[in-house]
Amino acid sequence: MTETAHEDGDHYDVTGEGPVLLVLPGGAGHPMGFGPLVERLATRFTVVTYDPLGLAHGRLGLPVPEQRVADWSEGAHRVLSAVLPEGESARVFGTSSGGIAVLDLLARHPERLAHVVAHEPPCVTVLPDGAERRAELLGQLDGPSRPPAEGGSATAMGVFLARVLRPFTAHTPLAVGDPTRLTLAAGADSRGQLLHRTTEFLSGRLGGAFAEFPGGHLGTLDHPVEFADVLTETLRSGARTSS
Repeated sequence: MTETAHEDGDHYDVTGEGPVLLVLPGGAGHPMGFGPLVERLATRFTVVTYDPLGLAHGRLGLPVPEQRVADWSEGAHRVLSAVLPEGESARVFGTSSGGIAVLDLLARHPERLAHVVAHEPPCVTVLPDGAERRAELLGQLDGPSRPPAEGGSATAMGVFLARVLRPFTAHTPLAVGDPTRLTLAAGADSRGQLLHRTTEFLSGRLGGAFAEFPGGHLGTLDHPVEFADVLTETLRSGARTSS
């Protein structure tokens, strides 16, 4: 794997050979646990893993302001501009908070994007009862069952809870100009859960295809090989359809 830092301060890693595939992890964007998934994908793609806050590149523990979806998508656009060969189009995958960012990327910068897969983006306020569902979600984190990683910048989970979760779950995705370039993906094991419902609802709202992927919300970590294979076929067939 070759570590690369863009001149504007964006952090990303590049590995593999083939068409460019930009990957945006969930949580606070730290690609921890993504090794097996990326290794499998790198047999078919040049995988560019974007780390929007640089948490895996020496910035964990530094102060982090409240995050904006547009900042992540604009950073992803800068990375693509740096790595994408002239005349080529990129495939893009994002999961969880990264899924919200790639939806924004497609809406703002559709040029040179062959296909985008957004996996369980937690923008729950799009639902008819979204305000209530978001309040319940945040209430669970603020209550006595809150995970031990409290807010702050010492851990990736702490950054996610303190700086990413609230603004990202309040985000309303912009309409995409060409929905044939978009697939909304939910985990098969997430059926009946809030994020599966959110994802399926978004596919209707934005006009993109809906697909089920292996595992649940953490399918990228729990079933990396199977997940990578389904993702590969989705990206390839989606790019052929939209071209």
